[in-house]
Amino acid sequence: MNKALIVEDDPDQATLLSRLVASREYEPVVTDSGRKGLELARQLRPDLILLDLMLPDTDGFDVCRRLRSDPATRLAPIIMVTAMSDMPNRRKGYRVGANAYVTKPFAPQDLFDAIGLARAWLADLRRGKIQGEIQVELNSESSLLLEVNEFLTGICRETPLDSEQIAHLRQAIMEMGQNAIEWGNRHREERLVRIRYRAYEDRVEVLIRDEGPGFNPSCLPHAASADDPIAHMDVREKLGIREGGFGLMISRGMLDELRYNAQGNEVTLLKRFGPCGSH
Repeated sequence: MNKALIVEDDPDQATLLSRLVASREYEPVVTDSGRKGLELARQLRPDLILLDLMLPDTDGFDVCRRLRSDPATRLAPIIMVTAMSDMPNRRKGYRVGANAYVTKPFAPQDLFDAIGLARAWLADLRRGKIQGEIQVELNSESSLLLEVNEFLTGICRETPLDSEQIAHLRQAIMEMGQNAIEWGNRHREERLVRIRYRAYEDRVEVLIRDEGPGFNPSCLPHAASADDPIAHMDVREKLGIREGGFGLMISRGMLDELRYNAQGNEVTLLKRFGPCGSH
């Protein structure tokens, strides 16, 4: 039988969650601390984790972050079940790798729907031969981008990428994420930047998407080009925008592949493992 690890310090809530997951053919395993939850997750490799955010020894955000950073638990579907219903905490939950967020009090169907989403996520990973995936969304704030990038950098250290490759990918994520904030979302903090990290057998891919109208990446007079890397500076001065414009060119040089979608509001960064990687 599939196992569901329940990290919950309220005995009544733990009992309720146990009954609900048992009705979906999971064997519940309960602990009331984040530290023990991490230990059990590594030991049992559960098929589902239900995680409270307010725990006696730590908070659920840190537990989730550590679960996603550990190769042994990276693919475990995680549902946060919490009384913290405000949007900032909900978004923070997704930033550290939660698959679903259920707020207390909840109806049984709310939890069942979240379990369905978590199962579908895992099935999608297995079909694509993906060894790990994290999807996060953040407001258009550079500080949040830095926080997410540090998190993803830690996860990359568990892949075959060497330290130089990780540094290159980290820089490219920062450059392209900042472009999404500055050019795509026009510094409007309420607009979201969505980032999806995926690890395959031979590569890491990071997709960054903004909520802007998009653009044609092959026709950017205010961005540097390899043929004439400083020609854009006069254009930027005339447009009244800050010095810069090197991010796209720099990122292309640090990656094995960089591609935009047709609309121009989504970019995929690719870094390959081993000697086949060109950087």
